[in-house]
Amino acid sequence: MPAPKTALVISAHAADFVWRCGGAIALHAQKGYDVTVACLSFGERGESAKLWKEGKSLDQVKSIRRGEAEAAAKALGVHRLECFDLGDYPLHLEQSDKMRLVDLIREVQPAFMLSHSQYDPYNTDHMYTTQIALEARMIAQAWGHNPGQTVLGAPQLYLFEPHQTEQMGWKPDTFLDITPVWDQKRAAMEAMGGQVHLWEYYTRVAQQRANHFKRNSGGMSGGRECKYAEGFQSIFPRTVDEL
Repeated sequence: MPAPKTALVISAHAADFVWRCGGAIALHAQKGYDVTVACLSFGERGESAKLWKEGKSLDQVKSIRRGEAEAAAKALGVHRLECFDLGDYPLHLEQSDKMRLVDLIREVQPAFMLSHSQYDPYNTDHMYTTQIALEARMIAQAWGHNPGQTVLGAPQLYLFEPHQTEQMGWKPDTFLDITPVWDQKRAAMEAMGGQVHLWEYYTRVAQQRANHFKRNSGGMSGGRECKYAEGFQSIFPRTVDEL
């Protein structure tokens, strides 16, 4: 029996993988992919204002955010949630942390990867994460790094949608219909009790991208019906036999 296809999400904070690519995770899990999420931090300092206002301690905030991430991952059908717990605002990886991520990439052997936009002046943790993702991908492809391990091929890196696209230079070239798994994404979003204010925001984003999906699949002359979608920007050229 052939091994299942795999995918890897590299998320700066505990909730990023939910808002930005939860639909892609759930949809590919439904298609039989083993999706691994590498969560570099819990977003405990910078993305948990509600919990700090309630008087929670750092350890309590981290514990709550971990629980939220685990519940969201379960709702989406994540195969493996790897929590690096490196702290945020700022997020920083030591060399050993980078090598841990490289080892994970080689272990997973993803068919594709997902991470943040390459520029984000509002949250430098995000663009730092994608810089690290690109570096780790490059190292995982190097035959001279830990000879004897299986070398990584050339998985596409898709950049998921940032919070304020017009400030980020993010230009989507791929739209994914997530209508069949929308209920799972919504359930995962609602697991993120520390950021309730984003539930409706990202519902509206998914509805707006659905309009773009329909338009680019044929528009008024017969575009595919779509209620919810996610947008992505690919980094690397694609090799195809037909358009």
